[in-house]
Amino acid sequence: MEERKTTPPYKLGYLGIIPLVGFFVGLALTIYGIFRYKDRKLTSIGIACMLFTVIAYSIIYYIGFYSESGKKGFEKIAQFQLNSLLKDIEYYKLQKGYYPDSLKQMEKQNEIININDPTQLGNTNSNFNYEKLGENYTLFSSGRDQIKHTADDLYPEIENQKTVGWIKK
Repeated sequence: MEERKTTPPYKLGYLGIIPLVGFFVGLALTIYGIFRYKDRKLTSIGIACMLFTVIAYSIIYYIGFYSESGKKGFEKIAQFQLNSLLKDIEYYKLQKGYYPDSLKQMEKQNEIININDPTQLGNTNSNFNYEKLGENYTLFSSGRDQIKHTADDLYPEIENQKTVGWIKK
């Protein structure tokens, strides 16, 4: 009986264009290229598929976390969350009659409240800055530079500041 030779599945390398899927396809092609077909071309295609996925996700990560546009996106999210948190603090006062001593105190009461500042990635204290000042309070984000009381700090946007206890310190 004659043994039929099969051609390596080179065309599966096109799936390598799809990040993540391409990594696993590349892994399979590399293994098949080394052990089953003993074909350098198939092995190279597999390695290229895996590298493409790694490079694609590295670029996405860089753009999202380190580029100027990525940082501005986190500022927009922080601004939205600050505005929402201000409403939650005011509602807390309506319910309890006083402002919370800390944001953690509010978080224990309501698990849906988000007190984490998205501009503080990698910082050990990633919460928004909050301080109760008698019958008022201050609330802000330290911004991109992660330093309090600088020009890039973000504050809640409210129309009528006299109706709430928030003050800009």
